[in-house]
Amino acid sequence: MHPTTELYGRGVYRFLLTRQWVILTLVALLLIPTMIRLGVWQLHRHDHRQALNKVIDDSLAAQPVSAESLTSVGGSVRHEDLYRRVTAKGRFDTAHELVVRRRTSTDDQVGYHVLTPFVLDDGRTLLVNRGWIPSPGSQTAFPKIPAPTEGEITVTGRLMQDETTAASGIKNVKGLPDRQIMLINSGQIGTLLRNGDDGSAKDVLGGYIELTSPAPKGGSPELIPSPKEDSSWIGLGDINLPYAVQWWLFAAAVPIGWVILVRREARERSRRTEERHEEPAPAAVG
Repeated sequence: MHPTTELYGRGVYRFLLTRQWVILTLVALLLIPTMIRLGVWQLHRHDHRQALNKVIDDSLAAQPVSAESLTSVGGSVRHEDLYRRVTAKGRFDTAHELVVRRRTSTDDQVGYHVLTPFVLDDGRTLLVNRGWIPSPGSQTAFPKIPAPTEGEITVTGRLMQDETTAASGIKNVKGLPDRQIMLINSGQIGTLLRNGDDGSAKDVLGGYIELTSPAPKGGSPELIPSPKEDSSWIGLGDINLPYAVQWWLFAAAVPIGWVILVRREARERSRRTEERHEEPAPAAVG
């Protein structure tokens, strides 16, 4: 029998019972399901993104409808109505205009979004995000905002859900300067306006719209761009599916790597054992 075969038969893999290898094996066994679950989580995020892209594409392709038909006072915007093009007739109430802090422009400059109440013909109020303006030198003073069209007009915009900290990751900081907010939330803004003696704020429609027309004179505020159409199977800018595949490849690599390490250790131990057996016996002293 070959010496190496004999050594394997004698239990060269007994080193797997040592403390070091037991710990290494347990770590490998824990990593595999953990990485698989992380891949599944990324796949779920990919599926959610794809579903949202379909909602957005369908909404932008649909004909505009009245904002009042898709939202109500104190209500909420349904997921399937996100980005739906809507119209509303009324007038802007610039006296109660607000700005939303820490919002970026199309070229990633930090500034404000301009949120202007739009009073409908029936007296209810629709919140309209008129777009982005740069930050002034002072972070406490209310910025100078270009005025919208005066008088009664019809606006068109994309319907959006109320922002929350949980969904957006934006912390709702308290103690901000007057008429400055962090989140566009119709319930919170309605309370804020009522505390400021705005009688019309008692009937604020849920959600808000991102203005698309009429376009502002001089291009300011800068209108929020429409989401890009996404017909790719992965998803435009979607990194979740590649991450899912990456985690699963890592999970597959763990047992392969473990086997490679075990075989390498076994060969090394066999080589050292063979060398000890092949050492010549010391010469006898006569």
